[in-house]
Amino acid sequence: MARDQRFRPARPAARGVVPGNLASVSVSTHVNFWGVRGSTPCDGHQFDRYGGNTSCVEVASEGHDPIIFDLGTGLRSYGDALAADGRTDGYRATVLLTHLHWDHIQGLPFFAPLAAGGGNVTVIGPHQEEGPLSTVFRQVMSPPFFPITPEELRGDVAFESVANDDFALNGAKVRSRWVRHTDPTLGFRVEMEGVSVAYLSDHGPGTVAEDADDYVPRDVLELCDGVDLLIHDAQHTAEEYVIKRTWGHCTVEYAIHVAKEAGARQLALFHHCPSHGDESLDTILRDAREFSARINGPEVFAAADSMRHELRPR
Repeated sequence: MARDQRFRPARPAARGVVPGNLASVSVSTHVNFWGVRGSTPCDGHQFDRYGGNTSCVEVASEGHDPIIFDLGTGLRSYGDALAADGRTDGYRATVLLTHLHWDHIQGLPFFAPLAAGGGNVTVIGPHQEEGPLSTVFRQVMSPPFFPITPEELRGDVAFESVANDDFALNGAKVRSRWVRHTDPTLGFRVEMEGVSVAYLSDHGPGTVAEDADDYVPRDVLELCDGVDLLIHDAQHTAEEYVIKRTWGHCTVEYAIHVAKEAGARQLALFHHCPSHGDESLDTILRDAREFSARINGPEVFAAADSMRHELRPR
């Protein structure tokens, strides 16, 4: 893991040996979905139930600083909730950033602990061939594209780069692996307090021409093996995928296939297409559950903004 010192250094997250028996005390872990939409934020009554914010998911467990997957527009809603509870001052968290597409980074400057000050965030994201992660990130968060740069935020933010790595993070085990998308993209696995969560927000088998549509790479299986919850890209229906197979996303059926092959206990359909309103997602979820039942796959639900999903050790 490469640490980037170009921005004001954040206090390093506590790292070291992960406790050997995390399940000795039953501590619940919550997966809080703050943004579940893909590509672009959406507004309108057709998005009332599933939401229109882009990718941002929090993993929270007592005794651990929060771990956040991605920095989409859902991060603003999360920050607003922290501010309402008076929890911005002294806030500390680590972000596991999958990639640098707009829908996964737009929330950072609007995150209350950083925008108002008092917060400390370390962003761990994919190694960039063009230079340090902070430098590449700054290219899209600076004038003329945005009025301020990351170092002008009132809170402290630091950047670190990873590739195919395994590391400890504040009492949690984290695994990062490259996944197939249109630009360098990571998937993550987090194990803490006896539960495991895998997050593959953008994953498209069609981006590698020689891969069969049902092929699951070994790195993906390493991320998803036996997880309690798999949060996986499910942006396209089978009909949409015919013309969008190279766009870097997958079908709902492929997400279920990955979950079954990896032995995941639960699957959250994620990164919903902007064209899929509430009624469309109701139909997609119904069909997904029927398909999963036919192939003896996992329990399936569709992620929604503000959803709070509890995980406990088996």
